[in-house]
Amino acid sequence: MKILFYIFLTAAMIPHIAFARSDVCQRFTAAASCQSLLPLLEQNQQKLTLLDRVFADSQSYKLQIIFTRIESPMIEGELPKLHYYHYGVQPDRYFYPASTVKLPLVALAMQWLNEQTAAGITLDTIMLTDALHPSQFSAYTDVTSDSGLPSVGHYIKKILLVSDNDSSNRLYELLGQQYINQQLQAKGLTSTVINHRLSVPFTDDDNRFFNPIRFIDPVGKTLLAIPQRQVAVSYRNTDQPKLGLAYFQHGQLVNQPMDFTLKNRQSLVDLDGVVKRLVMPELFPEEQRFNITEPQRQFILRYMRMLPRQSEYPKYSEEQYADTYVKYFLKGDDQLRLPEYIHYHNKNGQAYGHVIDAAFINDTKYDVSYFLSAIIYTNANQILNDDIYETETLGQPFLRELGHLLYQQELDAQQATNDTNNK
Repeated sequence: MKILFYIFLTAAMIPHIAFARSDVCQRFTAAASCQSLLPLLEQNQQKLTLLDRVFADSQSYKLQIIFTRIESPMIEGELPKLHYYHYGVQPDRYFYPASTVKLPLVALAMQWLNEQTAAGITLDTIMLTDALHPSQFSAYTDVTSDSGLPSVGHYIKKILLVSDNDSSNRLYELLGQQYINQQLQAKGLTSTVINHRLSVPFTDDDNRFFNPIRFIDPVGKTLLAIPQRQVAVSYRNTDQPKLGLAYFQHGQLVNQPMDFTLKNRQSLVDLDGVVKRLVMPELFPEEQRFNITEPQRQFILRYMRMLPRQSEYPKYSEEQYADTYVKYFLKGDDQLRLPEYIHYHNKNGQAYGHVIDAAFINDTKYDVSYFLSAIIYTNANQILNDDIYETETLGQPFLRELGHLLYQQELDAQQATNDTNNK
C-alpha cells in the first residue's frame, strides 16, 4: 500500500494539522516557496515498510519533518533561495530536544569567546572548571586532548563528534542560563529554552548555579576568572508541557504524565534554523546570526561534518563509534561507513523515546545538497524512564529510510537535470 494513502487519511481525520502546515510557512527563513512534503513523497513508488507504519499513525509518533531544497543563484552576488517541504510541523508542540540543544550551546560558546577580546582567550586556551556548590564537579584535565588539558575548542570537538554530555555541561556552566536564553531570544529562536545540564541527577536549584571558571595561559597565569553565578528563577516552559502516561522516579512508578516545565525545549523550526544560521548565515538578518568570525564558523562546520574515525584528538574507535553513530539520515555501507564525498553536517539527539536529527547534506560528487530535519517519538507503552523505547528498532531506522528516500530522489532529480542540459 502506498505511503500517501495513510498520509492523506491522517490529514483528513485531523483538520487542525492542515492549518498548522499552512501557518508554519511564516516561521521559515528566506523561503522562496513553502509546501507540503506529501507530493514529494508520492513520487516514490517503493514499498517502504517503516514509512508506511509511521505515516499511518503520525500523530502518535509526533512526526515532524522539514526538508529544504537549495536553489543556487544564477547571478553572482545574489543569495541562494530555499524551497521548504514540511510535514506535521507544529512549533508550539513540545517534544524533548535531547542533545540537539548542544548545537546552539556550541555556537553561543564560540560567540562568547569572540566577545572576550581584552582577555585574549581563544579556542585552545586552557579552561579550568572549579566546584563550589555541593552538586558541582571540577574539571582540571582532559586525557582526550593533545595537551591533556581542557579547552572550549576541545569541548566543542567532543560535542560535535560523538555528542559528549560532559562537554556540553561545561559550556552550559560557562555561559549560564541568562546569557544562553537571552541570546537565543534575540536571534529569533523563540521556541528554545535551555535550563539544565544533561544526564546528571541535578535539581532545578542545582541547575541555577554555574561553576566558577578560570582561563589560564601555559605557565599558569590567570587570563580571566569567572566567579560562581546563579539565576534566581530558572528559565522554564510556561505552557507546562507533560509527556506520557506514567514515569519512573527513584525506582518507583508514578502513575501520571511526566512534567517537562523545567526541561529543555527546542522546536524543530528553531533547530533547523540553527543549522541554517551556521551553514548559510547570509540568509539571516545580522541580528539573528551568531556573532562569530568566519574561521570560528568553519571550525564548527568542520567538526559537524567530521566522522569519529577521522579525529586524532580526541581519538575514537570505529568499532564503538561508527560513521552513523550520530548521523541518522543515511545508512552507510555494510560497515556503516559513509562515502567520503558526502559531507554530512548535523546535530542529532535521542532521549525519552525521541529520535531527532537536523542536517545539511552535501554530496560533492553528484552536486546535490539540501537540509533535512526530523523528529519522531517512539514510546509505545507511554512510560518514561523505563528504558523501554523503540529508538533503535523504529526511530533510527525510520529516519534512515526517510533520509535515503529523499537523498535518492535528489540524486535522480540532479541526474535528470544533467541529462536535459547535455541534450
